[in-house]
Amino acid sequence: MKKMTLRTRVLTGTVAAGALAAGLFGTVSANAAAPAAAPAAVTADAGNGNTTQSTHLAIEAATKAAQASLDAAEKENQRVSVAVVDRNGNTLVTLRGDGAGPQSYESAQKKAYTAVSWNAPTSELAKRLTNAPTLRDIPGTLFLAGGAPVTAKGAPIAGIGVAGAPSGDLDEKFAQAGVAALAK
Repeated sequence: MKKMTLRTRVLTGTVAAGALAAGLFGTVSANAAAPAAAPAAVTADAGNGNTTQSTHLAIEAATKAAQASLDAAEKENQRVSVAVVDRNGNTLVTLRGDGAGPQSYESAQKKAYTAVSWNAPTSELAKRLTNAPTLRDIPGTLFLAGGAPVTAKGAPIAGIGVAGAPSGDLDEKFAQAGVAALAK
């Protein structure tokens, strides 16, 4: 066998070290890119009280209620906005009637949220302000007549708010028309 020169040995060693480093780097990179093993799925036992079930208003029903409220207002030549929110206050549907004032859109949403939050018509809640005036400080609420809760099995699942008529009593009447439409 032929003896290698110092230069050849250094060059061969460098190439071997480079190949080893590249292989090691590739292995580390591949391991870093691989996702960590997912933890075992945990299942909650419904029998031990760790879970709850809730009822939600379907979008078709929310649209039906909003349209019924708007139709009731239009029959009386009122220009209103209507909002339907879910149990968590998320807007499902809003309808702004022709000629409704710009403030009515937000007011309708706040009335709907207030009604579902307290599971009561906002006209009743407005009366509570005399004994608890700080209620009006709760963000996102509006304690004026015009909001009605929608319930299922006694629990609030949605709220309908109407704003824009000259009185809260009319707004609430139209909101109640939306609730009534869901019973049909």
